[in-house]
Amino acid sequence: MLDSLKSTGKSIGREITRAWSSVADGWSEMLSRSGAALTHFTHPKEGKRAESEDVTTAFPRWSVLAGEVEESDKDIVVRLEVPGLDKENCEVLIDGNMLRLNGSKQMERETDTSTYHLMERAYGTFQRTIMLPRSVDTERAKASFKNGVLTVRLPKLGADGSRSIKVN
Repeated sequence: MLDSLKSTGKSIGREITRAWSSVADGWSEMLSRSGAALTHFTHPKEGKRAESEDVTTAFPRWSVLAGEVEESDKDIVVRLEVPGLDKENCEVLIDGNMLRLNGSKQMERETDTSTYHLMERAYGTFQRTIMLPRSVDTERAKASFKNGVLTVRLPKLGADGSRSIKVN
């Protein structure tokens, strides 16, 4: 009986170690791949109380706005996942080789008397900045919004500024 308990204990220990390793690997990958996607949300400082006991103070102040930057011969395409954001509440700015998204995500409640049991969504204003790999033509840039994904298409400017020089 004691041997059976020891064996079960070792088995449980191995499973816990494996599960912990999996969680650690997941966090490590998320931080290495998506560290820049971690976006801070700020809440307006109002003198009045929010709808229900200032519920906004309980909401997360950080959220992940996952993105990707894809480059082809002609343009650079930036896609950002911004679930719950209305296109009217976002502004895209291009400054040199930086793309900046400013936005505001508003809280929606069914009733003023409801109780939250899970709060993982961040609300408020935010800014996400993405470095572009090349210079772009800001005059011909276009942005679209579909299914919670903001897509910004940025035509590249001529050459990338490099050239080969013959050595004499």
